[in-house]
Amino acid sequence: MMKAAGSRAGVHIPVNRSFERELAMLEAMAGQPLDSEGIERVRKALTHENNYLVAKAARLVADNALLALMPEVRAAYDRFFDRPVTTDPQCWAKNALVKALVTLECRDAAVYMRGLRHTQEEPVWGGNSDTAGTLRGICTHALVLCDGLGENQLLDILLTPLLDHDKTVRMEAARAIGQVGSETAALLLKLRVMLRKDDSEVMGACFSSLLGMERIDRKATIALVADFLDDGEEAAAEAAFSLAETHDHAALDALIARRRIGTDAWFGSVLDNAIALTRLPESMEFLLQVIAEDPRQAASALEAISRVYQSPDVRLRVLRAVEKAESERAQQAFQKFFPEDRIHSTPE
Repeated sequence: MMKAAGSRAGVHIPVNRSFERELAMLEAMAGQPLDSEGIERVRKALTHENNYLVAKAARLVADNALLALMPEVRAAYDRFFDRPVTTDPQCWAKNALVKALVTLECRDAAVYMRGLRHTQEEPVWGGNSDTAGTLRGICTHALVLCDGLGENQLLDILLTPLLDHDKTVRMEAARAIGQVGSETAALLLKLRVMLRKDDSEVMGACFSSLLGMERIDRKATIALVADFLDDGEEAAAEAAFSLAETHDHAALDALIARRRIGTDAWFGSVLDNAIALTRLPESMEFLLQVIAEDPRQAASALEAISRVYQSPDVRLRVLRAVEKAESERAQQAFQKFFPEDRIHSTPE
């Protein structure tokens, strides 16, 4: 067997130069249609001991939808669970291989359950770090489409990643539960949200998943998420943008109601941007009113509108509101966010 040396960069590097030649050939194949010779080279590369080389081959399998290589991809995936810290530092091979399996529409739940259960503690400065979070996240999402899993069984499985120590895995679990879309799935996410004990990004994933479900009480769910507009800064911002994504009038009403209460400059800007992102006619009317009647907050409203709309018609409407304000501060903000050279005629 070829001797190899470890690498702190996460690559299991062979001592001889055949690795470099093989890697260069695989990289040259990226973005190109593969002939039979190229496919055979990819097949051979999947059996290589080098995790980086195998990851490159797996990407080629995915990019070219090489369904015929499914057995080789699965064999390689299984192989890198053996002595994983040594054979596959940083999980580079397993991550690429499982992505290829998803692309090839592998529906075997056992494949993804193995990845979901995998942790890989690797030495870092001051201790160890689990490098398998990405793998668990991919597998979490893939399980939703697997054969042979009833809804209750699937949701029971997804409870584990929803409590994972890695926040990216918890986010993927929230999104996966949202894809299930049932009333039971919604209850799980509501419970997670109501505990109010998670990273703001995870809360944001829960908010978006809940609001994206079809079989929910939409008015009640919007009210639940809107309740977080009074929470700490980051969670409140996640709630605001999740509400904006719905483009729902009830969500816009909640955002405007919170904006009228008053807040600091940072969260005021967040709310203005969320209001604009709903893209509802009423959102524009509200922001134009802010510009015309409250010079202190005009800059925030102007910036929010400019992030979503840049057209001559919008610029004219905004200019009229600025003129009503009779404020030098509003005029300066208008010139900053609506310079004539940035305006285009693309329909809004």
